[in-house]
Parts: sequence; C-alpha cells; structure tokens
Amino acid sequence: MNAIVALCHFCELHGPRTLFCTEVLHSPLPQGASSGDVSGQNEQAEEEEGGIQMSSRIRSHSPAEGASADSSSPGPKKSDMCEGCRSLAGGHPGYVSHDKETSIKYVSHQHPNHPQLFSIVRQACVRSLSCEVCPGREGPIFFGDEQHGFVFSHTFFIKDSLARGFQRWYSIITIMMDRIYLINSWPFLLGKIRGIIDELQGKALKVFEAEQYGCPQRAQRMNTAFTPFLHQRNGNAARSLTSLTNDENLWACLHTSFAWLLKACGSRLTEKLLEGAPTEDTLVQMEKLADLKEESEGWDGSEEEEKPSAQTDVAEGQELSKCPPETSLMPDCNSWNVAHRRLSVFRSLRHMRQVLGASAFRMLAWHVLMGNQVIWKARDMDLVQSAFDVLRTMLPVGCVRIIPYSDQYEEAYRCNFLGLSPHVQIPSHILSSEFAVLVEVRTATRSSLYPTLFDDEQSLNKYEFVVTSGSPVAADRVGPTILNKIEAALTNQNLSVDVVDQCLVCLKEEWMNKVKVLFKFTKVDSRPKEDTQKLLSILGAAEEDNVKLLKFWMTGLSKTYKSHLMSTVRSPTSSESRN
Repeated sequence: MNAIVALCHFCELHGPRTLFCTEVLHSPLPQGASSGDVSGQNEQAEEEEGGIQMSSRIRSHSPAEGASADSSSPGPKKSDMCEGCRSLAGGHPGYVSHDKETSIKYVSHQHPNHPQLFSIVRQACVRSLSCEVCPGREGPIFFGDEQHGFVFSHTFFIKDSLARGFQRWYSIITIMMDRIYLINSWPFLLGKIRGIIDELQGKALKVFEAEQYGCPQRAQRMNTAFTPFLHQRNGNAARSLTSLTNDENLWACLHTSFAWLLKACGSRLTEKLLEGAPTEDTLVQMEKLADLKEESEGWDGSEEEEKPSAQTDVAEGQELSKCPPETSLMPDCNSWNVAHRRLSVFRSLRHMRQVLGASAFRMLAWHVLMGNQVIWKARDMDLVQSAFDVLRTMLPVGCVRIIPYSDQYEEAYRCNFLGLSPHVQIPSHILSSEFAVLVEVRTATRSSLYPTLFDDEQSLNKYEFVVTSGSPVAADRVGPTILNKIEAALTNQNLSVDVVDQCLVCLKEEWMNKVKVLFKFTKVDSRPKEDTQKLLSILGAAEEDNVKLLKFWMTGLSKTYKSHLMSTVRSPTSSESRN
C-alpha cells in the first residue's frame, strides 16, 4: 500500500510534532540514505519473519538531527526539539524492512527525507492534533484533500505523572492519496491501530501507577497550588515515549507494527481490470459477500448484550488465521504469513480423471453438471474438501451448495455436494435414486491402483474409489455438450492445466449466456413452448441433457441480473416498445 504511517505527539513546549513514521519504497532508499545505506558492511540482518527481512541502516545523517547536519534536509532544528519531540537519538540509523516477495522496502525514521513528503506529514500531524479531532478528543477521524493527501487519524492519550492533567496527547495517522482505498480500509485500520494504541496505553499505565505509588503527584501539586505549574516542572515535563512506557525497544516494535500494517492493508484489497460487464460468478460472489457481512453484523448486534466475549470469538473467527486480534501487535507482527495452507489431494480435474478412471469420472461429472447430489464418504476430510474444490469449478458459483463434512445425511435441497463420514447411513431411496451419485473412498487392497505419475500421489495409492448411482450413465449416451467439450480438453495432453482452466471458464460463460437468453425468453417474456423449442434449437441445446442443464444453471443466476430484467420489463418504455 502506497501510504505513510506516523506517530505524532502534541508537545506542551513546541506544539504538534512527528515522532516516528514508516513509508513504503518501491525503488532505492530515499534521499540522504543512498550513499552508504545498504552496503554489506553497514547492514546487519536482525530477524526475518513472514517474508520480511529486518535490518538496521546507516545514513550519512539522522533525520532527528535535522538541519544541523544538512541545511537542505527537512525537519526541525535540534534546538527546537526536546525529549518529548524526539524518537530516535542523534546518529541513530533508523530501520528498514525488506519484503522479498514484492521487493518493497519499509523505511522508518522520525521524518520523511523527501521535502514534499515531510510537508504533507507535517501538515497532517498538525491537523490531527489541533482542528481535525473527533468528539472527546480521542478516537478515529478522516480528513484530507486531493492536494495534500487523505488522512486516517486516531488520537489517544498516554498517562504521564508529570504532565498537566496526568496525560499527554498522541495520534497515529495513515496518509495516502487514494481516498476510496483509504475509506474502504477504515475497519481494518481502526481495529489494528486500536490494538497498537491499547498496548502503548497499557505499558504507560503500569509506569504511571508505579510512579504514583512511589511519589504521588496529585497531593504534591495540591500543596503547591499557588505556584505556577510551568515553573515547577524542572525540565521533566518533556518526557520521551520510551520513558513513559519503560520500553527501550519501543521504536523497533513500532517499526514492525507499522510495516506489517502497510503490508497487510495493501494485501487485503486488490484492483482488477474488468473488461466488459462483470460475469455472473462475479456478481454472485459479491452478493454472497454482502449477505455474509450483513449476517455477521446482525449477529454482532443481537448477541452483543447477551454474550459479548463469546461473540467476539465467533465474529472474528475468519480473521484468526491472518492476524489474531488477541495477540500482541507490536512485538510480533509476522502473523500475515502463518495462515494454514492445506496441501490439495486432487490438484485438478485432469488429475481426478486419472485417479478415478475415465468412465467413473464421466458419471460423476454428468451428475455434477445436472445438479444432482454428489456424496463423498471418506475418513479423510481434506480429501473430500479437495474433491469438492475441484468439482465445483465445473459449475457457476450460484449453483454450488456445499456441506464439506457431516455426521448425518443432509437432504438434496440443502446441498448438492455432501461429505460424510464412513459410518453415516444413507437412506435407501437416495442410494437407488437417479438424482444422486455416491463416491466411497475405501482402503485399497493392493499397493497401487493406478500408475503413479508424481511423487506426491503416494497418498492416493492407499485409497480405492467406488462410484455408484441409481442411474448409471451409459457409455454410448451423448450427454450434455459442455461435458463432451470438457472431456476433450482434459484428454488433450497438449493443453496445460492452466489452459484447461481457462477453457472451462469460457465454456461456463458461453452456457451462462444461453441460460440468460432462456430465462429472459421463458420467465420474463412468458413465450409459449413452441417458441421455446425453436430457441433451444437455435442455441444448440435442444437435447434432453442440455435442457436439464440449462434449467439447473438457471438457479445460479444472480439476483442483480434477475431484478434488472424484471425492472426493465415493468418500466413503461419497455412495454411501449414491445407493443
């Protein structure tokens, strides 16, 4: 994410100041950091986690020294800075993280070295700690413009026994030029920055309580109530954040947190170039995401009062693998790379066809395309899940209803892909039904059931796959046209797996267009059956299997498309044009 994250502080002596900032660099290091920054002798790797290599960098001068080292360098003069305004000591090299996956560097120092960036961060810092403040002076707010960038700011207080009111004012700001991206990242940034703030406040509170226990300041100030406050501080009012939190590694931890924040926030949202109208799969996926979000928000609202702690675990369950909210965000921020990655058992449709055999695979694929219930019985849940992941690629997203693994049989109206444990009893009328197919995964009676083509197929050699159905597909049956084309692509060894996947996408889109035409013709325009038969002949789908496939795939149309058609029909202009 092309952004800058900064920690700002309101100094009682010097006003708003930038303490620490982390920026993203896609090319060489910034000005003032190129002469001897990354030489082999001056860079020492300290840790490497989650694809990001941590290192210190040596600069010709430190930004904390300001113009004392270089008159052209941005930043306040050394005489205009106190302990509360300073993060890195004079001559400190700063911090750099190298992301090996994307060749991006995350650089942290007190001020940006580029004059224009320094001006943008400085202005955002002043506004976040003066005029752009939410009610209560503590919380998130959004402001900015096209010229100076857009800012997400979260202000907060840190306890200090020597400060006026026993607290000091800070803010963490995120600056970027893309307003839409920053607004869409609001929930993510709010949660993660709030976690960083909680840790800072927790550490400072411990120090504050210890100091108050040893030397209570409130009683001492009351005894000297008539002495001007500014004259009794003896220079201790300007305390550094390191002193307030009693953490010597604070800036290194903040660098890790800010670097992780920039990487994670940039990875969660991506831009895709859509040529033409979005596909039905894209529309259905967007609708499902919206429904899930609405459902989760509903659960949050209904269960918040009854079970606040339990609901937190349920609502954030999807995020635990990426970045556990209850874990520490500052000292350990490599959690973006700890998501569990399961090794797929079936890698592709071609691989499944090789394992099951041509006839068994054709029977299974026929039932999948027709919308019949596909049942897998196996002990290995990962095997069943990988099988469903492969088979679902033959169907539109809206036609897929999966129950990955269950201890009891579920009816076909609830799912068309059902995984069962071996001991589950399936009703006899389902076993004899022509609208269901059963795949039983049994322990093999011999070491190898099919030729082992790859080393990682050893795990499948211990299984035997038995495919049965109440209505077996005859070998001489023509079947749906799309099934024949899929098999032709799978048997063509000149086509790679990636090319076959693209062929499958094109075939699905071709037949979804036919489904749209049929839906408009029959459901919206209410044409007679004779006209429907003529249309099916024109579409090349007059055969029985093709008609069944089109009717099943019609259930996968998006709500957006259906509502658009219905609204078009109801509009006066459309009715007049048809008359």
